[in-house]
Amino acid sequence: MSTDTYKPYRICTRCIMDTSDPNIRFDEHGHCDYCNNFDATIKPNWHTGTEGERQLAQMADAIREAGKGKDFDCIIGLSGGLDSSYAAYIAKEKMGLRPLLFHVDAGWNTDQAVGNIEKLVDGLGLDLYTEVINWEEMKDLQAAFLKSGIPDQDLPQDASFFSSLYKFARQHKIKHVITGSNFSTECCREPEEWGGYLGIDTLLFNDIHRQFGKRRLDTFPLKDILVYKLYYQKILGMKVHHPLNLVPFGKKQAEDELERRFGWQRFQHKHHESRFTRFYEDYWLPRRFGFHKRRAHFSSLIMTGQMTREAALDRISRPEMDEHFLKQEFEYVAHKLDLTVEELQQIFELPKKTYRDYRNKRWMIGFGANAMRWLGLEKRYFR
Repeated sequence: MSTDTYKPYRICTRCIMDTSDPNIRFDEHGHCDYCNNFDATIKPNWHTGTEGERQLAQMADAIREAGKGKDFDCIIGLSGGLDSSYAAYIAKEKMGLRPLLFHVDAGWNTDQAVGNIEKLVDGLGLDLYTEVINWEEMKDLQAAFLKSGIPDQDLPQDASFFSSLYKFARQHKIKHVITGSNFSTECCREPEEWGGYLGIDTLLFNDIHRQFGKRRLDTFPLKDILVYKLYYQKILGMKVHHPLNLVPFGKKQAEDELERRFGWQRFQHKHHESRFTRFYEDYWLPRRFGFHKRRAHFSSLIMTGQMTREAALDRISRPEMDEHFLKQEFEYVAHKLDLTVEELQQIFELPKKTYRDYRNKRWMIGFGANAMRWLGLEKRYFR
């Protein structure tokens, strides 16, 4: 192997990001570019004190003004997980807004997620609209993605969530979207190589489904990222707000508060509100590709002072779920997708591929993401 392609293993001396991200860079102190981006770009622009309160009040005023005379002044995608749940709480209780809670049922909700949604709806006294995705189409698309061999296995679910929300908001003329996306638990974005494709690329979806799908996707919601980022937001004037970046938001404190106020139940780890995402991140991705998204999740908590590096190294050293549970989940996922366990195992053992093996417009999406950073509209590190 040439010295050009071989890189010895290395891990950041501050967080736990490592060379499983092939493009990671380290400075003379052994700090990675994720940590340096946090110090240089995120931290100086992250205000949760008096300035955050001022910006939050300004945000709330603008949303309320735009919502006068309407049933709802904003919409919030609610999964039952921590970030979206806390965003709903902040929007109603701290900002005084009238949000519509919007949930997409893509077939993989855990009972705990459903329970959390019900508790928030009742506790906050808000309306909930649930969009149920056609399961036969969802199943066909997910099986096609698995057969494609790429790491990006959560794209079908993401597409159903984002596309449904933006489509609904546009149809009902709701121009303000509240998101739970935040710096506190997500300042270290998973690299693209780990299945962190930059958005919903209809060219990629259509090529994968054309090769491996078995049925038409007549009702499946699929809006290209360039449609909702450019057309919806820049031309139609839809605005996406990140209130969790303007309030004190620590993972444990937020979990405690939601539990105390609503009986909300915390998850073992991020994204565990979806049974498929839990399986994908805890089994499929680490065992097939060697990528651990927990590494980025824990690194975010290290950078923001919510977790020690030692605790993160200890936790990443073992699977999040025990072997018996993971074996049961493998069988569950296979049967739910109308595959035998043997068929899913054969798919698991297929040659590894990436989105580059399929038609895509990654260059265009990447240009847009970089433009957002150049304009100061995106602080996280994308690649």
